[in-house]
Amino acid sequence: MAKTPAVFNKINSLRERYYKASIGKEALISLVSEAEIAEQVYNSNAIENSTLTLEETEKILLQINLDRFISECEIFEAKNLARVVEYIGKRAKEQELTLDVILSLHKMLISNIRDDIAGRFRKDKEFVRVGSHIAPAPQEILERLENMLVEYNANNHESIIKRIAKLHLSFEYTHPFCDGNGRIGRVLNNYLLIREGFVPINIKFIDRRKYYDAFKEFDDKSKTEVMEEIVAKALTNSYHKRLAYLEGKKIVPLVEYAKFQKISHSNLINKATRQTIEAFLEKGVWKIGIEYKKK
Repeated sequence: MAKTPAVFNKINSLRERYYKASIGKEALISLVSEAEIAEQVYNSNAIENSTLTLEETEKILLQINLDRFISECEIFEAKNLARVVEYIGKRAKEQELTLDVILSLHKMLISNIRDDIAGRFRKDKEFVRVGSHIAPAPQEILERLENMLVEYNANNHESIIKRIAKLHLSFEYTHPFCDGNGRIGRVLNNYLLIREGFVPINIKFIDRRKYYDAFKEFDDKSKTEVMEEIVAKALTNSYHKRLAYLEGKKIVPLVEYAKFQKISHSNLINKATRQTIEAFLEKGVWKIGIEYKKK
């Protein structure tokens, strides 16, 4: 899907609409971004096997007491990642992505969890394995990451979808840190998207199986098609959500929209999943923006 020109054109069209709709609405854009932080944190941590629910993540970030015991580690994982997400939302446009920036973001993410590895790449005999994939030796990390950034910047004539997909897969293949690679990798996606004038994406926990399939495709065949599809759908989803708010539409659950339009809900869910309608997933619920009827 993501390799077709139609998808690239759709992204560009949504981007143009977003720019037009966002004029003079900086406060609303900030509200949408702030409200999304908990979802970003929940999904990214859940992909890494965190036990926290979205509701628990929200409570932690709002400093509300929880109904069960949560380890200190998981609490810091939520708070630290929220801090990183908020930070890049404000700073990505100010500074080019470099190895020093990546190290700084990692230090923010891992501080108070594992201070011995926070803000540094793997070294000496620190090898890591993810499933059946054994990451490259520590001695290869710097060269691989430098090449990753050079390739990303050199291919600025290509679609942002292709570039983000390739960079993310290359970063995760290298697995430069002892811990936090997945979360930092997804943060870097958004750092670059924001820096280049796109909206951030949220790779959902419910898509974890396909997400892992993308890594397998890259490991086995050096291909990026599955990840391109994931990035493309996540980007259209993010634009659909923001446009629904910025264009002043009435936001309703897809199930309600199906009843109103007398359309099969399952059919709409299928279209929403494929992003062929302007639906978006918010707090685990498919929603869509509709025009208010004039009285």
